Amino acid sequence: MQQIQWAEIICTVPEEMAESVADLLMELTGNGVSIENRQVDTFNIDDIAREKLKSVKGYHPADDELDGVVERIGEYMAAIGPDYPGFAFVAPTVTLLHEEDWANSWKSNFKPTRIGRRLVMKPSWEDYSPKDGDIVLELDPGMAFGTGTHGTTRLCLEAIEELVCAGGAFSRGNDRVLDVGCGSGVLAIAAVLFGAREVTAIDIDPVAVEVTLENAAVNGVSDRLSASTTPLVEIVGEHAIVLANILAEELVKMSGELASRVAPAGYLVLSGILAEREQFVIDGFAHLPLTLQGVTRQDEWVCLVLRRDG
Repeated sequence: MQQIQWAEIICTVPEEMAESVADLLMELTGNGVSIENRQVDTFNIDDIAREKLKSVKGYHPADDELDGVVERIGEYMAAIGPDYPGFAFVAPTVTLLHEEDWANSWKSNFKPTRIGRRLVMKPSWEDYSPKDGDIVLELDPGMAFGTGTHGTTRLCLEAIEELVCAGGAFSRGNDRVLDVGCGSGVLAIAAVLFGAREVTAIDIDPVAVEVTLENAAVNGVSDRLSASTTPLVEIVGEHAIVLANILAEELVKMSGELASRVAPAGYLVLSGILAEREQFVIDGFAHLPLTLQGVTRQDEWVCLVLRRDG
């Protein structure tokens, strides 16, 4: 079978600009991105201290769409760059990789990361010695997914911990969780590790389902987690927590279906929302029997927690 050839797109930008470029890369490529310090060839510590540039790396198949993607990224950088101190336009660089090279590049950028008070995201190829009370989630991102530490995912993970550990989300006899748009299964697996006995994960992408099931097996939670491409409209039952980390427009389109899967007094966690779309999403759910319980933010991203009346 012929291997897929990938293109690594690298954008060198001021540190304050890196998140915006990373978000665009993720949106255009549909794949994970990484942000790291630019390589500095110097023995002068003062030069290192002045280094304010970051390398933002994204990955796209080396296909007919690649040139258009790179052009859009360059146009975006040129448009917003003058607003950032130290910006000097450098066109994105493109390096062709084979699929195994792409995967190995990811491994060098993914280290154990603590999220919230107890959860530690650990790549499968890294060693980690847990501290007392740690909940370790082992992850292999797979071909089309990031590391689970992006702002939108992090906000959801923190919300799960807060709802379960402090909010008693499972205290009413319902410990079912639904993860809509599961990606690599990070949220679904975390829900099990925090105590859910039945988690349903769905995604329109069969690769996402495959990766979720693989990661569930690695974490020893396959007996409590199911994953499939079942449409949301076909999911039955009510859940203590419903998670949806997808784009704002899709959240609003699915508002009624999402809300109807939440048990009375249960919680709906919405993420993937850019800050400027926060009110749009709040308004899109205002007609439903839900009460806004909390809003958390990281960088340009927002997570909403709503509680169903009852």
